[in-house]
Amino acid sequence: MATSIKFDVFGTLMAVEWHGTAWRVFTIGSDGKRSPANVAIPDFIEEGELAQYLDDVFHEAARPRHLTVVRLPE
Repeated sequence: MATSIKFDVFGTLMAVEWHGTAWRVFTIGSDGKRSPANVAIPDFIEEGELAQYLDDVFHEAARPRHLTVVRLPE
């Protein structure tokens, strides 16, 4: 299994994983269950660019209490 990189994406908990040749994105519910997210991340995006990419894709979800995408500690 790939290493899971967790992000707070404007108040939504998400995990991004590299699986062989592609990124996979999951939404994590309050119960801890993961669901595939309906977002594709191009394979050329590097790990260090994921937060900015998620910000670009989901910027319309920004709210006064959730203004940024934050990579969470492992």
